Amino acid sequence: MDPVQRIALIRSGIPATFVQRLLRSLDSKRIGLGDILKIKDQSLTRLARADRPLSQSASERIVEVAILVGQVEAMVEESGNPEGFDAAEWLSKWLDNPAPALDGRRPVAYLDTIKGVRLVSEIIGKMQSGAYA
Repeated sequence: MDPVQRIALIRSGIPATFVQRLLRSLDSKRIGLGDILKIKDQSLTRLARADRPLSQSASERIVEVAILVGQVEAMVEESGNPEGFDAAEWLSKWLDNPAPALDGRRPVAYLDTIKGVRLVSEIIGKMQSGAYA
């Protein structure tokens, strides 16, 4: 999805049902991702039942996290062996573990801001290039 399409999606709001699937695939309860993204289970369930989208700010945070999953998928595809690899599962585990590039802090703790998500994305990019991360 190009940036203009992403902006349009954010402005219109991400469907709550998509967000539920994404958070399940990321095992978000284990890593506390819902709290970090400021999305409560009850609110998400209520929006999904009513077939309503998330707010613009919540949609923006979710899009950024979905981009991280896509970044990991692209990284593995470029490595030449994507068969059987679950990018969301790998990302969920990686986000929950202390990262040397973050002075031992967990990357998931940085997902509450766009700048933090971009920092996490840069670290993933460094891993792809073989740089210390």
